[in-house]
Amino acid sequence: MSVDTTNGRRGQAEPVELDDPRLTRFDVLREGARRDDIEIVHYEPPFPVPGTRAERRVSRFVAGLFLLAGLTATAFLVVYIWWPWEYELGTGMSKFYTPLLGISLGLTLLAIGVGILTWGKKLLPHEVAIQDRHDGASNADDRKITGGTLAYMADELGVKRRPLLGVSLLAGLAPVAAVAAAPLVGGLIRDPHEDNQMATTGWTPVETADGGTELVRLTREDGSPIRPEDVSAGGQMTVFPGIPGGHTNRYADSSALLIHLRVDDAQVARENNEDAGKSDYMWGNYIAYSKICTHAGCPASLYEQQTNRLLCPCHQSQFLITDNAKPIFGPASRRLPQLPISVDDEGFFVATSDYTEIVGPDFWERP
Repeated sequence: MSVDTTNGRRGQAEPVELDDPRLTRFDVLREGARRDDIEIVHYEPPFPVPGTRAERRVSRFVAGLFLLAGLTATAFLVVYIWWPWEYELGTGMSKFYTPLLGISLGLTLLAIGVGILTWGKKLLPHEVAIQDRHDGASNADDRKITGGTLAYMADELGVKRRPLLGVSLLAGLAPVAAVAAAPLVGGLIRDPHEDNQMATTGWTPVETADGGTELVRLTREDGSPIRPEDVSAGGQMTVFPGIPGGHTNRYADSSALLIHLRVDDAQVARENNEDAGKSDYMWGNYIAYSKICTHAGCPASLYEQQTNRLLCPCHQSQFLITDNAKPIFGPASRRLPQLPISVDDEGFFVATSDYTEIVGPDFWERP
């Protein structure tokens, strides 16, 4: 039974006793609206008779969307944790890693969005209300009305009389919460330093058949080795590790810039190297640095001879070549790793070791 709380004219209704047991939650809602100078102009439940076939059909559709969101979110977690993600040459399962993450997460968000929109459009009451704004503290009755209003809104969501929706919410959205947490704990699931993959490049000395090691030569893109006389004073050359596939994307983190410094500049660079504990990193007046910018991984390859600065074209970071590639401008905050170089018995440049610092942008575990 519903108690009439208005007499047909806004603002002239008799006060309602909120403890009246005959009051329904909608009566409390309407009384609260009246006391807040709100006129409910239109209020229409989408299904005046609960439990109709049409209502059950919409409920099943919404529940199906939430369950679909749960399935695709679970698929995201499975791919994120167990799918092969290391880069492989040719065609392999790793090629599908990023697309599968995008598709599963996109379907998850799409299903949630359509489900919420359908719930709001098809299952919630359609209401039009007008309110006169006013200031003032809330009294006890107002707080009680607010509580009743919230309880009424919970009823109108229909979870109690549509249990399928509640189950689908729990089953479908719980994996979505796990999706949000997965990137935060991903580093705890798999060690990013497994096989030292974050700290090795193509410049690592190659093991020979007799159990020894062979230093890797600096080569051009076509694989031809480089002699000191190939780089003029003040000039520079992009070099790659002289190993199979050294110039390909497999070793994209290995490209370096070989620079022939002028005599005075080389002396400054040599002194700064000694101060940094890198006295044997240069060979003569030659010095080599990673081309991978430590800010966002762009190719820092614009060499300015007069100022001995190396510029990154993406975000304008600048590195001073004569001072261990110290960042002096732009967003980069870490030096470019220096490649230790020498010349072998045949007169070709070689890397005496791999980089001794992490190549490219910082990552969270770098000390």
